[in-house]
Amino acid sequence: MRFARNYRLIETMYWQDEKKESQRYVVPDDVVDISYDIRCRTLPVDHAYALQQGLRHACPWLEQEEGVGVHSIHVAESGNGWMRPENAADLLHLSRRTKLVLRIPKHRLADAGQLSGQQLDVAGHSLDVGKSSVRPLSPLTTVFARYVVVEDDGDEDAFMQSTAQLLQALHIQPKKMLCGLGRAIRTPEKLIRTRSLMLADMDREDSVKLQQQGLGLWRQLGCGLFIPHKDLHEVGQKQE
Repeated sequence: MRFARNYRLIETMYWQDEKKESQRYVVPDDVVDISYDIRCRTLPVDHAYALQQGLRHACPWLEQEEGVGVHSIHVAESGNGWMRPENAADLLHLSRRTKLVLRIPKHRLADAGQLSGQQLDVAGHSLDVGKSSVRPLSPLTTVFARYVVVEDDGDEDAFMQSTAQLLQALHIQPKKMLCGLGRAIRTPEKLIRTRSLMLADMDREDSVKLQQQGLGLWRQLGCGLFIPHKDLHEVGQKQE
């Protein structure tokens, strides 16, 4: 994977044996992902703010629901000789399999279902929202966020320290963290600087808690939202 070469592995200075599983873990359903089929040919690379505004126009309740996260619409980094563009104004070409995904509290499921059938204006690009399906959060113990807000000047060590403090505030003790390259999200008010982040070898309960609560600010711009990822050892093997 291309990004793996840019990551730095940070491990705490202790070892914890894995807990023995006495029973099958059931993921709570008070927070879920709702995934929509969409029809949209292109979007700007930096579309987070425009997508948030389009969604809020279609679903005004989003402005009052702080617990909702909006996953940025993602396409593959590369394929068939194509490389994902990096400039904010460049266009992403979406496939028919591309999804729009919201992370919502369970009590908003009925409201979120009403998004199906609507057309959003995302920075001048039409996005038709189709049928939806609900999926639970993942119990996997390696999770990844494409964007976590950088609160300082962007220094990697400072970012990792502040991230560890945010995790500890959630009573999550990080064991292994990998920090990726930075990207920016533009809004009319400010430029939000972010870095990608992977956490590995988590307890399942902590993994689900992190997916439920997120990390840092700007959930509806796609920040601080964690998704399941392949095991850390697989990433290391790709890097080699």
